[in-house]
Amino acid sequence: MSEPTYEELKARLAQLEKEKGGKRSATAKIQLEESDVISFHSYDKPEQFEKRILSLQPYGRPLICTEYMARGNGSTFEGSLPIAKKYNVAAINWGLVAGKTQTYLPWDSWRKPYTDHEPAVWFHEIFRTDGKPYKEEEVELIKKLTGRPAK
Repeated sequence: MSEPTYEELKARLAQLEKEKGGKRSATAKIQLEESDVISFHSYDKPEQFEKRILSLQPYGRPLICTEYMARGNGSTFEGSLPIAKKYNVAAINWGLVAGKTQTYLPWDSWRKPYTDHEPAVWFHEIFRTDGKPYKEEEVELIKKLTGRPAK
């Protein structure tokens, strides 16, 4: 039996939340209420990313999105970072340069190795091994949003 895909896991989680009437479990409620800082992952499109932030803001804690990049899933710098900035949410992309961690490879690389070609759409990562951007417009957006002057 193969491992479930991200989409299958997400659908199952949504089903469980629906069965509970959209309410958080007692454990999740305690975790959110007692935490000094709330961290979360969101590999979702911008609309869902914003909804997640809005659902966590009432706790009045600093928010850190500790994982968000999944280009093939619609989670992009262009979609996520302006929303994170709008709501003052820290966002961590855990890939910078395509390297030995291979996090530029999409989730399907577990089933479909990219041994003879680069994937059409990278998962994470901003730069190629030679230092050139995967997408120049992403680098310019990051510079703009962080207040760094474009070169």
